[in-house]
Amino acid sequence: MFTGIIEDVGTIRSIRFAGNISILTIETNMDLTDTRIGDSISVDGVCLTVVETASGSFNVEASPETLTRCTLDNASRGRRVNLERALRVGDRLGGHFVAGHVDGMGEVISAQRNPDSLIIGITAPTGVRRYIVDKGSVSVDGISLTINSLSDEAFTVNIIRHTAQETTLDGKEPGDRVNLEADVIGKYVERFLLQKREMPSGGITLEKLAEEGYV
Repeated sequence: MFTGIIEDVGTIRSIRFAGNISILTIETNMDLTDTRIGDSISVDGVCLTVVETASGSFNVEASPETLTRCTLDNASRGRRVNLERALRVGDRLGGHFVAGHVDGMGEVISAQRNPDSLIIGITAPTGVRRYIVDKGSVSVDGISLTINSLSDEAFTVNIIRHTAQETTLDGKEPGDRVNLEADVIGKYVERFLLQKREMPSGGITLEKLAEEGYV
């Protein structure tokens, strides 16, 4: 679990393959002294597992399934990526709950640079749009952002100068792809409502629980 508050913008140093698995070596200024093998790090919003650490860098693995669902499928050496280590109990929650499981890829359709902010328009697939609400939260390349406006096919985010400069958003241009993850709360609410709709009129009974194997 992550918060969408980026700790560092790293750089992909190398990419190699072990069978079908892609191994990315990422340079970073993050303090990795307490990072262990098996820990999770969000790379452009994708939760990946650390398999090796070194001074100023770490390695993560990405499966073919992961690559087909995110923009890392065409990652190349020198690409800058947003990095965040997994949330620890007791940490401040400055953004929103981000799982690191990409729901779909969007495309930047506009980038309006103002003196104090950056307004980016992004198309979103249906699987993401259904959970997006005005002034709600969305993760874009791992960054927790607030929806500024909505249309049938896209949404905009209004990014302050600090966030733009401390992430990869400052370099986004129309045509660039981005990883999107909708707020997980919306998914749980939808699931709850669907289950409630399917629930028998009598509600939950001891007989129903026994029938489903709970007792």
